[in-house]
Amino acid sequence: MSSEYAKQLGAKLRAIRTQQGLSLHGVEEKSQGRWKAVVVGSYERGDRAVTVQRLAELADFYGVPVQELLPGTTPGGAAEPPPKLVLDLERLATVPAEKAGPLQRYAATIQSQRGDYNGKVLSIRQDDLRTLAVIYDQSPSVLTEQLISWGVLDADARRAVAAHDEA
Repeated sequence: MSSEYAKQLGAKLRAIRTQQGLSLHGVEEKSQGRWKAVVVGSYERGDRAVTVQRLAELADFYGVPVQELLPGTTPGGAAEPPPKLVLDLERLATVPAEKAGPLQRYAATIQSQRGDYNGKVLSIRQDDLRTLAVIYDQSPSVLTEQLISWGVLDADARRAVAAHDEA
C-alpha cells in the first residue's frame, strides 16, 4: 500500500471515528479491547497497513459500508446548504418498523450518500420531507406532525415546514 493511499485511508478512518464522537481510547473501550487505541491510531496516521479483513471488521464496528472508508470516495452531500430539519436517529430506531420502515430506509440512503454515520441525528432538507410525504401518502405538514409524535422530529420542525409552505 502506498504511503499516500495509507494516509488517505487513515483520514477516512479518523473522520468516521470522530463523527461518532469516539476518541481512540473510546474505540478501545467500546470494542472491549478488540481494537487497541495504538493500532487504530497507527492505521489513521498511515503508519501501519491494514488488511482487507481488518478493514472490513473495522467498518462493521463503526457501522459503515467498507467503501466509505476507501480513498477516492467522497460523500455526496458535502456541499449542501445547512438544513433546517433534524431527525433523531436514536429515537427512530425505537419506532416499530411497520410505521417507520420507509423513513429508516430513506435515512440510511442519505447517510450513505453523505458518508455521515454519527448515528445520533441526521439533517434533512425540505425536499426530503416532501419526498417522504409522497412515500407516506400524506402532506408534508401531516407527516411532520406524525414524526413529531414519534419523537423523531423536534417540535421546532413545525415552524420550518410552515415557513417553507408560506414561501
